[in-house]
Amino acid sequence: MTSSLPQDVRRCFERFVTTEFTTIDARQQPITWPVTPYYRPGGPSIDVTTGLGYPKKADDARRNPHVALLFSDPTGAAIEGDIQVLVQGTAEVDDRDLNANKERYWRESWEKLPGTRDAHPPKLLRGLFGWYYTRIYVRVRPERIFVWGDGDVSAPPEVHDSHLEEVRSGHSEEPPEAHEPKAGGPVAWDERIDELGARHPTAVLSWVGPDGFPLAVRVPVELHRDARRIRIGAEPAGLPLAEGRACLTAHAHDKSFSWQENFQVRGDLVGAEGGWTLVPRRLVGGFELPDESELARYRRNISKVVRFYRIARRRRRARPG
Repeated sequence: MTSSLPQDVRRCFERFVTTEFTTIDARQQPITWPVTPYYRPGGPSIDVTTGLGYPKKADDARRNPHVALLFSDPTGAAIEGDIQVLVQGTAEVDDRDLNANKERYWRESWEKLPGTRDAHPPKLLRGLFGWYYTRIYVRVRPERIFVWGDGDVSAPPEVHDSHLEEVRSGHSEEPPEAHEPKAGGPVAWDERIDELGARHPTAVLSWVGPDGFPLAVRVPVELHRDARRIRIGAEPAGLPLAEGRACLTAHAHDKSFSWQENFQVRGDLVGAEGGWTLVPRRLVGGFELPDESELARYRRNISKVVRFYRIARRRRRARPG
């Protein structure tokens, strides 16, 4: 499907440093994290990866292959304009040959992210970071693509697929997927939520569409601290918003990707006369490398590194042979 797409869309796949990858977990909770996309012109898939030590993205994609990729942050991509491209696709998880995946990741990331080369540990020490360099690839085959050429999600997108009217109407000819109710529970207001609307004037909102595929779009956000709600500043045209479990992801990185920050707020998407809001139920921080010293980064991430190392070791021991 990709070879017939407009050049500006394929350019996003090839040049973007990050794409927002959405999976759906066993509780029908959409989960969105920024990852690096790997795409060859005309190829049948857009590939992303995760480390063996933090395999949840791949595990969720294996259990439910309905996934989405949103290209909405062109930082470092040498692309002018504010284009947004949403890809709904079918995922195939590749962890058959972990050694080959590790070599592929080392080769592709070296080419795609030259600004990170100095951050890699010396070759003699890379064995200690097997939880990171040993990769699981997820190949995403595009099924439906939405394009907002100027980034204005309040205007109808250009859609590349035969099921256009099903999406716009919120009705699918396919049997509807079962949806879990709202998460419910207490409101969780973490201090990092205060970054939304200020440090992060926009964030990526993701939810599950009526046909079971995730939907995602970058929208303006605003805090209603008194009500302990996050207001969604624009309703996307052509995408059926629905009350239920949702995810709001904020991330940032510099052009060379020498630093990165990311976190997400999981909660309930609620519609009212005044517009849509997210009721925060949980804040989850990602694996971050902020703009600070190497020593500070190690201190910040040491507990996660130990956990990821143990997970990777268990996963290797559980593999056949």
